[in-house]
Amino acid sequence: MPSEPTLLPVVSSIAVCLLVLGLPGLVTGLAAGLRGWRLAGLAPLLSYAIGGLAGPWTAALGLPFTTWTFAVTTVLFASVAFGLRRLTVHKWPPQPEPRVWAPRAHWAVGACLVLATVVGFYAAVRGMGHLGAIAQGGDAPYAANGVRYIASTGDGSLFGMGTLNWYGDGSPPFYPNAYHLLAAEQYTLSGASIPLTLDTNTALLPGLLALSLVVLVREFGGRAVLAGAVALASVAPVTSTYESMNRGPLYPFLLGLALTPLAAVVLRRYLGRIAPDTGFVLMVSAVGLLCVHSSTLFGAILFAGPLLVPRWFSRWRLIGRDLLALLPIAAVSVLVAWLQLFGALGLANSSMPYLGWPIEWRATTALGALLGFQHFEANPQIWLSVALLLGFVFFARLRALRWIGLTALIAGFGYLAVSSSDAPWVMALSRPWWDDPYRFISMATVPLAFIAGHGVASLQAWLAERLPARVPAFATAAVVLLGFVAITNNLYLRTNGDNVASGYRASNPETLNITPGEERAMVELGRLSRPGEWAMNDRYDGTPWTYALSGVRTVAAHDDGTAPPSDAKLLAARFRSYGTDPEVRAAVARLNIHWVILGRPRQPPHWAYSSAGLNRLDGLPFLHEVYRNEDAVIYELKR
Repeated sequence: MPSEPTLLPVVSSIAVCLLVLGLPGLVTGLAAGLRGWRLAGLAPLLSYAIGGLAGPWTAALGLPFTTWTFAVTTVLFASVAFGLRRLTVHKWPPQPEPRVWAPRAHWAVGACLVLATVVGFYAAVRGMGHLGAIAQGGDAPYAANGVRYIASTGDGSLFGMGTLNWYGDGSPPFYPNAYHLLAAEQYTLSGASIPLTLDTNTALLPGLLALSLVVLVREFGGRAVLAGAVALASVAPVTSTYESMNRGPLYPFLLGLALTPLAAVVLRRYLGRIAPDTGFVLMVSAVGLLCVHSSTLFGAILFAGPLLVPRWFSRWRLIGRDLLALLPIAAVSVLVAWLQLFGALGLANSSMPYLGWPIEWRATTALGALLGFQHFEANPQIWLSVALLLGFVFFARLRALRWIGLTALIAGFGYLAVSSSDAPWVMALSRPWWDDPYRFISMATVPLAFIAGHGVASLQAWLAERLPARVPAFATAAVVLLGFVAITNNLYLRTNGDNVASGYRASNPETLNITPGEERAMVELGRLSRPGEWAMNDRYDGTPWTYALSGVRTVAAHDDGTAPPSDAKLLAARFRSYGTDPEVRAAVARLNIHWVILGRPRQPPHWAYSSAGLNRLDGLPFLHEVYRNEDAVIYELKR
């Protein structure tokens, strides 16, 4: 299979992914005064902010987005961070922070984080079958083609990727592209395939979520046992990241979900010491969340906003001070990210249809799905539910983190409303997430998994309080945490992997959207064609992946047929009349079409292509068959 790489490309892809996600943020974070867990957790978010701003702004300045422009932007951000930090140290010296965890506790938390990352990574790869497998969902080719487009053209603009499908007189939609920009860097530097690049990023997401939650616990002074338990619990629910790996996959949403808890970290840090350096980190983090996806910033506000409730309730005079302190951060953020903000506003006011998702079930059933960590799976993840119950029983022990219960309540209510109602107000409020129940249950699962982790940590504390003093707390923590891993069958690794599998593979590969034969044909087209030549294809037969796999542009580059370009509509309807139709010939010439690639039609039982102009092409005098396998055929156009 072309998509199944050897060990060396896999190792290279993982190493380059960690480098691109980590190095720019580490340099900038160090310059801004971040250290320890904060630095480790915020580094990926800062990297996405740097890349997510570099792409659109270099495009606006007429420059390409390349490794060099990314590096120069990193130096610029790090220089500003260093200058603000120097100013802060001289005029607003930070207070020394108390030691919360013993050195041994840091190692123990690190071990839990590594275990969570490995389990989440393995569950994802187990579902994929192997790194480099092609995601079968409809969103995947848009992201895959977009990554190759940025890497090939250097166009980091917010509309550039859309021109692959909405070219000519089409209107490409706005789409935040921080995910795609950094993935393009990884693709360029590693030399890996596009599917391998995307899969590597996806498999690391559960570990990234676990890291964000560990940093959250650390920031709010939580116990090390709580941090370790939360890291383990966060990668166990099927409803957090794994469900959206097998549908779409929803790459930017999943990335934003993993980074969302960091919003609470930077907000608390800034309000705890209002200064230029903490304000810079807050601003860049907020902009980074926006650059990943517009809905991510809204989700981060919903996640972190509740921490202000106990803060303002106990000291109501802080309300005015805090709001006044946040004004300059908001103003600078708008200035820095106005390309993304105006693009998002334009999309909201555009003619793009917004239909939302159908109702799933009644609110009571939705509540059961939420608390059972069971959306459409056969069985609830019962031990997570037990841990969640313990978390509620011992909820008062969360102390400074009790606000996360309000986060869970808001997100949970959002899922109940979206899954059980199509009321106009529900549709309006849920528009940033397309009224999608899958996204809402994922957002609600993150704080619920946190509370479940708290339940596990509280069980350890309860036991430690009742066992003889000679039994070290470290031993009880190890027993309880490892017991949780064991009783959940390795954090539901097999269940979660099986859920991912339906989005990547099947027992009969011929039933896939992108079959092995279609994949081989798309790769072969890249060998046959010359630079700049396009191929005619169908929108729903798997061939929109052609550009990502071979570099050959196709008439249809995405399964979204909303408002297609006039040339795409004309060719889809009348391509087989090329020999006699001057309008078709003119469209073919405009697009420089030299090839036709067809996969298996996706409309049984008639097995007809959605493009009427592509049916019954065999034997037409202007087409010469140059390649055929069990699932696909390639014709060369005689012009």
